[in-house]
Amino acid sequence: MEKLNINQLIRKIGLSFFALFLTITFAACSNQNANTNKDNNTQAEEADNKDQKEDSEKTEESTNKDSEDKKNSDKQISDKADHKENLDCCGNEKREIFVTADDVKEVIDGKEELDNYIIAEVTWGESDASQDYLKNHIPGAIHINTDSIEEGPVWNFKSDDDIVKSMLDNGIDKDTTVFLYGPDSGAPRVALAYLIEGADNVKLIDGGIKDWMDKGYETEKEENKAEAKDDFKAEYPAHPEMIVSLDEAKKDIEDENSDVQYISTRAYEEYIGETSGYTYIPKAGELPGAIYGHDEADYKNENGTYISYTDMLDMLKKEGVDPSKEMVFYCGTGWRAALPVLKFYEKGIDAKLFDGGWNEWQMHDELPVQVGDPKDNAEMTTVGNLSNDRASKE
Repeated sequence: MEKLNINQLIRKIGLSFFALFLTITFAACSNQNANTNKDNNTQAEEADNKDQKEDSEKTEESTNKDSEDKKNSDKQISDKADHKENLDCCGNEKREIFVTADDVKEVIDGKEELDNYIIAEVTWGESDASQDYLKNHIPGAIHINTDSIEEGPVWNFKSDDDIVKSMLDNGIDKDTTVFLYGPDSGAPRVALAYLIEGADNVKLIDGGIKDWMDKGYETEKEENKAEAKDDFKAEYPAHPEMIVSLDEAKKDIEDENSDVQYISTRAYEEYIGETSGYTYIPKAGELPGAIYGHDEADYKNENGTYISYTDMLDMLKKEGVDPSKEMVFYCGTGWRAALPVLKFYEKGIDAKLFDGGWNEWQMHDELPVQVGDPKDNAEMTTVGNLSNDRASKE
């Protein structure tokens, strides 16, 4: 056997230790890498789980949002559908003002269920002053005095508080369906007052007691009294924009506002200044630029029913009325002008009423006046220059 010298022995031992060191180092590195990979895998797994959780939460949030959006969309569609049901063929809001005797008969007979309604004949004065009420009226009808909603000497509408109090005294609140009729334009006058304050369901019985009796429906003579209420159930007035004041009318006339039309619903003799049409109005004439809007009789058929909206519109257009512009109707004291305002309102067109009318205008000497037919070069003057002998003799 070959003997190793000391140098060879040391070299062999050194190589063995070096090999052992490499083995230990490699094992340690492998273990560290394994631990590092494990940590990395754990972090990756945790990150993946976090991403999955966030994705899940986002998906849930998105689903909830989609669900909420769908609900809102469905509600909008439903609201639009409900609104569409309240629109006519021209896209205007449906408003029913004029009803027939048949409609009222169905309510009385219970064929149409209405728990909160009143029927009323409307005239000037109390029930014993009415030419019809204590002779024949629709069963259950009360009587309403026009003085309950207006007062002299101008005969403008009373205060909102006074009108609402009179409504409550007559058993009328915001939700009451009110069927009104009468022999003249007092009924439209009261209907308009109630509408302005906020009664949602004001109706005019077209043809009144005559049409009711012509159809053979029963009547009664006994006076009916309303059961008063104490809560109107809403703030009022609901439609103050439907009234034009004297100051507003003065400004429109002074500014020669071409976007506003003042339409006089009076007899032609009143329109051209031959007569005031009233025993208590001494002066005759019109607001400058006023358009002839015809008298009350021209708004009725031979049987006493109101003419159709189409016929009314044709009649007014022939006189130069442009329904695309603002329309302000007036007469002597606001009665006759109420009817066309209601006719337009039913069609979704918000015409207005100059409540004071000619009566209030002629109380101010400085105001300008038109006398004669503008088609024949009407004379322009002032109230103070008018004669005081134009009151009606009747």
